Amino acid sequence: MSDQLLYSLARPFLFFMDPESAHDLTLPGLKRAHNMGLTRLLPKPAADPRKVMGITFPNPVGLAAGLDKDGRYIDGLASLGFGSIEIGTVTPRAQAGNPKPRMFRLPQANAIINRMGFNNGGVDAFVANVQASRFYQEKQGVLGLNIGKNADTPIEKAADDYLLCLSKVYPYASYVTVNISSPNTKNLRQLQGASELDDLLSKLKDAQQRLADQHKRYVPITLKIAPDIDSEQIKNIAESLLRHKIDGVIATNTTITRDAVKGLQHGEEAGGLSGEPVFELSNKVVRALKSELGDALPIIGVGGIFSGQDAAAKMNAGASLVQVYSGLIYRGPALVRECALAIRNNK
Repeated sequence: MSDQLLYSLARPFLFFMDPESAHDLTLPGLKRAHNMGLTRLLPKPAADPRKVMGITFPNPVGLAAGLDKDGRYIDGLASLGFGSIEIGTVTPRAQAGNPKPRMFRLPQANAIINRMGFNNGGVDAFVANVQASRFYQEKQGVLGLNIGKNADTPIEKAADDYLLCLSKVYPYASYVTVNISSPNTKNLRQLQGASELDDLLSKLKDAQQRLADQHKRYVPITLKIAPDIDSEQIKNIAESLLRHKIDGVIATNTTITRDAVKGLQHGEEAGGLSGEPVFELSNKVVRALKSELGDALPIIGVGGIFSGQDAAAKMNAGASLVQVYSGLIYRGPALVRECALAIRNNK
């Protein structure tokens, strides 16, 4: 029985549940299936290595951050055939996140709205989970660690949180993502402003160089940005990335716009909208970044990938790699293989 058929049978049950409850059921189930060796039976994408940021990715389709915030399910997720796994967002101290309910499906639009608010167990527990994973211990693949700030940290002190997290996760990461684009932490997106971003990136770059000397290993840093930015903001961000020699950019996070889901049940819920409505918004940012950056800096494209054709379009827009999340919820693990094949055939 194919993974696609299995997921089509499981999905009605999962979609009958509250989205966060379904999430809390599915990931432990995946972990158990992996521990029993069942995920070895799943077909995997053919090898299609891509060298990006000095890292060889086994294939160009990665898991976006947010699905596994604490790094408790790395091995199970890796068994689905991703070319990279990004976990987090993690903050210095544990925090509960926003009150429930805080995640909503919009099936008519193949979309999700979430206002989770960086709920996680804190960076020390996060690192312990990474260390305990076979994926890390056996250096099985590419592991991105995504860092943020605590909700109660004043925005003017945000750099302190990022620097603390960077120092803690650096030894265990293939690359580190700096998330300044979640709409669910108050004022966080202010860090995308020109002066705020320059200050943050300058401090992160200095810390990266110190950590590279300390650990005798250079770990790339990527910046994750929002889709809700205009051409002038994109130009400023691109210039700052180049000026501070940041290693890559992830475009994009969720959107706060609601045009595509107006009138739908849950369409006006607060939070970040992901899924198909973000596809063109994300592509627009990817194309604009590519125009500004050229080949000087790789772009990881994420947002609204629900098919192999979508993944190929994201690459054609200028991405060097892609990531999926909402599409995985709606389509299941067969999406990973479909996207990898489409990109491979699109060369």
